[in-house]
Amino acid sequence: MLVDVWHFSFTVSDIEQSIALYRDVLGMELQHTQEQANAYTRKFVGYPDAHLKVAQFKLSAKAPPLSGHILELVEYVAPQGVKVDTATPNPGTAHLAFQVDDIHAEFARLRSLGVRFRSEEPIAIEAGINRGGYTCYFLDPDDITLEIIQPPAHRLTPTD
Repeated sequence: MLVDVWHFSFTVSDIEQSIALYRDVLGMELQHTQEQANAYTRKFVGYPDAHLKVAQFKLSAKAPPLSGHILELVEYVAPQGVKVDTATPNPGTAHLAFQVDDIHAEFARLRSLGVRFRSEEPIAIEAGINRGGYTCYFLDPDDITLEIIQPPAHRLTPTD
């Protein structure tokens, strides 16, 4: 039985470039970095020559989960991968959404730092359980889709 989320992971092309976005721009807290080029890792990932660079992050405002991190970025030094089309409609493509308190301010801050957005402004959510909130997609250095969302007030208020 599944009991909780341990972490979410993306494979990236340049770990340092990705750390710069997730830590310095998005404000995630870098918990740990390591290189893995050992027998255990090679068995685990299924590549006999595997050599990975790993960075693990938590959200600064939240206590980390049991794993100590919520997001893991992995650069495969070996074997080297090939760029895939990470466009959001492609099967197998993932995205990660971050909740924000003021999406318009966060959008402006991120845009001023050079973040690439899919829309010209936050989009009002007009249907579904998040109606009344705002959202927008943006891209990381490897064109991985990320999202910021400001839920509507009724989703933030506990119900009895």
